[in-house]
Amino acid sequence: MLTPDELVLKDNWSDLERIREKPDIGLECLHAYRTAQLKREIRHHDVAMCVMVNPISLRYAINYRNYAAFMSHIPCTYLFYPAEGSFILHNGFEPSIPTSNQETGHPISYFYGGDNLDHFAGLLAKDVDNFLTEIGTSNRKVAVEYVNPSITLALAKLDIDVIDGVLITERARLIKSEDEVRCIRWAIAVAEHGIGKIKESLRPGVSELQLWGLLNYANLANDGDWHDGRMLASGPRTNPWFQEASKRKVESGDLVAFDTDMIGPMGYFADISRTLFCGPGKPSQRQKYLYRIAMQEIEHNLKLIKPGARFSDLQQSAFAVPEEFQDGAYPCFVHGVGMCDEYPHLKPLNRGSLPYDGTLECGMVLCIESYMGSKGERDGVKLEQQVLVTPDGYDLLTTLPYETDLA
Repeated sequence: MLTPDELVLKDNWSDLERIREKPDIGLECLHAYRTAQLKREIRHHDVAMCVMVNPISLRYAINYRNYAAFMSHIPCTYLFYPAEGSFILHNGFEPSIPTSNQETGHPISYFYGGDNLDHFAGLLAKDVDNFLTEIGTSNRKVAVEYVNPSITLALAKLDIDVIDGVLITERARLIKSEDEVRCIRWAIAVAEHGIGKIKESLRPGVSELQLWGLLNYANLANDGDWHDGRMLASGPRTNPWFQEASKRKVESGDLVAFDTDMIGPMGYFADISRTLFCGPGKPSQRQKYLYRIAMQEIEHNLKLIKPGARFSDLQQSAFAVPEEFQDGAYPCFVHGVGMCDEYPHLKPLNRGSLPYDGTLECGMVLCIESYMGSKGERDGVKLEQQVLVTPDGYDLLTTLPYETDLA
């Protein structure tokens, strides 16, 4: 059995296409669908254009991929995306996509603009004003994503009304096309490929970071992007949840729990949680109990998934987490997913009423979550399934079975 280091140094496994056929994805149809979704939402909100800053939105709109993690905290590239006509990408880097619709952008982060952000906001606002003239619209209402207040104020000075751009970009991503579902299935396949190596390498003495590295490596080797966290913990670090991977060495008798949170190939998300047992030996009765309760929550809530189900009704009917586990329970029992974690986010009833209501629709992709760990105890169990909402209920997208030694 190879060690994690040897699996990288002697890599003959990571490229999934060597052992499994990649689904046929119509890239032109994929782009056309995403364009239509965005344009529909822009028209629905009666705005002339949307200024996109979020790297996920740039990927969705024009498949712009460069420096996404960097731009998530130092925004420097933004997109003018009109209701009608062609977009203009204002690039903070050198031209990096094959399009003539590029211009140099103004600084919108302190890293580039320093204390002069008010000045640059004024220049950006003038660009928006000029763009509205160029596209021949009299509509002075625009949507803007995640920006400094100085930009909103600068636009207001030019009598341009501003609404939140996320109302458009988030809603546009809600319903997935068949090509998007194929992308998600492939991202999940890549994640499960990496998980297989985690399971193969799990033994006493391996570190949490080594195990996590195999998943990260499998993603990168298949042209994936990044992970939103490094959620892998072992032994006493499985409780409470949300402790990221460390140098801790796994011991015999430990539970090892992880959540992929993986932005994979083509920018689509694989969000899978599993809990494993490290032998030799057998799991304790308590470990198996935690696992079974987590399974029960997942399976109970899966049965609620169907088009037309109201969020508030889902909250009322969701699995009643035993009181001993409520303090440490996962923040939500269902959330949306696509290119990242997405709307909706449905928290359990014991954590208060929902901030919004809505209904499940065919074409939504959801994650069904569970975490079971009692305060003060050593072990916790994390499980999660990813599903597509269908006319008959749901289609399970994750294919990894539960662990027979724990179930």
